[in-house]
Amino acid sequence: MKIGFIGLGNMGANMARNLLRAGHEVTVYNRTREKADALASEGARVAASPADAARGAEAVLTMLANDAAVRAVFYGENGIAAAMASGAVHISHSTISTALARELAAGHAYLSAPVFGRPEAAAAGKLIVVAAGSEDLIGRCRPLFEAVGRQTVIAGAEPWQANAVKLCGNFMLASLLEAFGEAYSVLRKAGVDPHIFLDTMNGLFASPVYANYGKMIADEHFEPAGFALALGLKDIRLALATADECATPMPLASLIRDQFLSAVANGQGAMDWSSLARVAARNAGL
Repeated sequence: MKIGFIGLGNMGANMARNLLRAGHEVTVYNRTREKADALASEGARVAASPADAARGAEAVLTMLANDAAVRAVFYGENGIAAAMASGAVHISHSTISTALARELAAGHAYLSAPVFGRPEAAAAGKLIVVAAGSEDLIGRCRPLFEAVGRQTVIAGAEPWQANAVKLCGNFMLASLLEAFGEAYSVLRKAGVDPHIFLDTMNGLFASPVYANYGKMIADEHFEPAGFALALGLKDIRLALATADECATPMPLASLIRDQFLSAVANGQGAMDWSSLARVAARNAGL
C-alpha cells in the first residue's frame, strides 16, 4: 500500500520502519528533517511537507503529540486536508481528544487507531492497536495494523470510541504508577527494599506492565523518557474531558491529574511518566 506517515518521534519512527519492512511504499514527514532522513536509507521517501507526504497516498498515518499538532498537520498551510486523494483514508494513531476524533470523522474518510506500547514494543512490532470506524475501512487498513502491532482490537463503529479506550487505558496505567509510588514510599520508610515488594507483586499479578514499570520506579530510571510525563498529564486531562462528555465522575483521575501537575511544577515534565512516583516520595519526606 502507498502510505504517507507523519510524525517520527519515539513511536512513529519505529512504526514507519515496520511498515517499510512489511513491503509498503512509505513517504515520511517530520518537522525535524533529520528524523525523516534517517529512514531514507531504509527505503522511505522524504517529503517536504505534510501535503507532500499525503499526495497520492492510499492511507495517511499521523502519530503526533497532541490535538494542536494534529490540527496543524491536517488543516494548516501545506496540510494533508487539501492534498489527500479521493478515496484515501486518514488514520490517526495519536492519543487525541474524543472531540477532535469526531471532528475529523465528519470531514473525510477517517479511522482512529491509537496504540498501546512503549518505544521498544513499537520497534519490535508488538503494539496493541485499538481501531474504530467503518468496517470497510478497518478491513482495508488491517494489514497496516498488523505490520506495527501484535494485536488489533476493534472498539466500535465510531472513530472516537477508540480514543475513549486509549484514554481510559492510559488512566489505568497512570493509576498503576501512582500506586507504585505510594507503596514504595511507605516501604522505603519502613526499611524494606522496594525490589523485594516488586518480586512479590510480580508473583501476584504476573503482568509485564507491573514488572516493567515496577522495576523502572524501583530503580528510579526515569531518563531518557520513553513517554514524557507532560504527555501523561495531557492524556489524563483528555480522559477527564471524555468522562465529562459521558457524565461520568472519575475521582481517581482527578487526583492523579493533580499529582501530574505537582510533578510538572517540580521540573519533571520531560522525564518518563513513571517519575510520577517522585511526587509520593516528596510528600513522604523522602
